[in-house]
Amino acid sequence: MTGQNGGAVFILIYIFCVLLLGIPCMISEFIIGRYGQANTARAFRKISGDSMWSLIGYMGVLTGFLISGYYAVVSGWCLEYVWASLLMKLQGNPESIQQYFVTFSQDPIKPVFWTLLILIATYLIIENGVRNGIERASKLMMPTLFILLLVIVVASCLLPNADKGIEFLFKPDLSKFNSDVFLAALGQSFYSMSIAMGCICTYASYFSKQTNLAKSAFQIGIIDFLVALLAGLLIFPAAFSIGVNPDSGPSLIFITLPNVFQQAFHGFAAFGYLISVLFYVLLSMAALTSLMSLHEVSTAFLEEELGTTRKRAAILVTLGCIIVGTICSLSLGPWRDLLFFNMTIFDLFDFVTGQLFLPIVGFLTCIFIGWFVPHKIVRDEFTNMGTLRNEGSLHIYLFLVKYVCPVCILFIFLHQLGWL
Repeated sequence: MTGQNGGAVFILIYIFCVLLLGIPCMISEFIIGRYGQANTARAFRKISGDSMWSLIGYMGVLTGFLISGYYAVVSGWCLEYVWASLLMKLQGNPESIQQYFVTFSQDPIKPVFWTLLILIATYLIIENGVRNGIERASKLMMPTLFILLLVIVVASCLLPNADKGIEFLFKPDLSKFNSDVFLAALGQSFYSMSIAMGCICTYASYFSKQTNLAKSAFQIGIIDFLVALLAGLLIFPAAFSIGVNPDSGPSLIFITLPNVFQQAFHGFAAFGYLISVLFYVLLSMAALTSLMSLHEVSTAFLEEELGTTRKRAAILVTLGCIIVGTICSLSLGPWRDLLFFNMTIFDLFDFVTGQLFLPIVGFLTCIFIGWFVPHKIVRDEFTNMGTLRNEGSLHIYLFLVKYVCPVCILFIFLHQLGWL
C-alpha cells in the first residue's frame, strides 16, 4: 500500500488515521469485550440487552472466520517459500521466478497441503488456551520475529543505493496527496489493527478490570505502526537497490523479492541465501500469529455458545477453515474459471470481508457505542470505575466515536464500492 500510494506521504496520513480512527475503534471493542467477559457475539448480546445490536457481534465472528479461511491460503504460500528458499529453488532470471509462483499457486495439491499444515499448527497452539497456547507461543515468536526483522532491515539498508528507498519512506512528496491516498490509508489502518474482525473484542474479554483500555489501545497502535515501518525499511531499500518499482503490489513478496535477494547480494551468495530464508521464516511467523488471533475468535464463540470443550471447538473451527481454505486455493488453480461477479472465489471472499463486512461492522460498532450504549457503562469501562483520572480523554474519545469515526468509515465504504 505504501509503494502504491506515494511512500512517505501515505505513511504520514496513515499515522493520522491510526490516531483518528484505529485507536477509538479499538477502545470501543475493548469496552464491549471487557464488559461482556465473553466471546464477541455474547459480549455484544450482553451489553445490548439482547437487542438487534447483538447481530453486530455475530457478524464480527463470521467475518473473522471467513478471513481465517482464505488468509490461511496466503499463509501457506509463505511456508512454501521457506521450503523453496532452503532448497534454492528461487534462483534464475526474473521470468523463471515469476513462473515458479504462477505454477505453484495454480497447482491443485501443493497450496492445499501448505494451507492444511499451517492450520494444523494454528490448532495445536489454540487448543491449549490463551495462557498455555497463544501467550506462550507469542512470547517465543514475537521477540524472535522482531530480531529477525531487525537483522534483515540492517542488511537491506546497507545495500548500494539503499538511501533512495529510505528517502522514499521518509521524504514526503505532497504532490502525491489526493483523496484516494487518504482513503487507502484509512482503510489500511482499519485492516492492520484488526478492527471489526472480532479479534480485539475477544481478547478484551480476558482483560482485568485494572487494564487501562485507552493506554493499551494507544500502545498497540504505536507498536503496530513501528513494526510496519520496519517492514518498509526491509523491502524498499532493497527494492530500490536493484531498481525494482516500489508499486509492484503484493507481487513484491513472492515474485519481486526473490529477485531482490538474488541480485542485491550478488557476489555474496551465501548471505543472500540466508537473508532469503530468514525473510520467509519471518513472514510465516507473522502469518501464523495473525491466524492465531483470527482462529481464537471463532474458537471462543463455539466453546461458549455450544457449551463444548475448547479442544472440540478448535477442531470444528480448524475443519471449517480447511474447507474454506481448500475452496479458495482451488479457485486460483483448477477452479480459476469459476467466477462470481467476475471474481474468483478467493477474490470474492476478500471483497466481501474486506470491503463489505469490515466497514459495516466498524461503522455499526461506533454508532452503537457512541449513541446507544448507556453512557455510564462507557464511562465506567474507560475510567476503570473512576479509578483513572482520564475524563478529558473520555470526552475526546466520545467525540471521535460519535461523529468522526462513523463519517470516516462511511467514506471508506463508499470509496471501496466505487461510489465516491
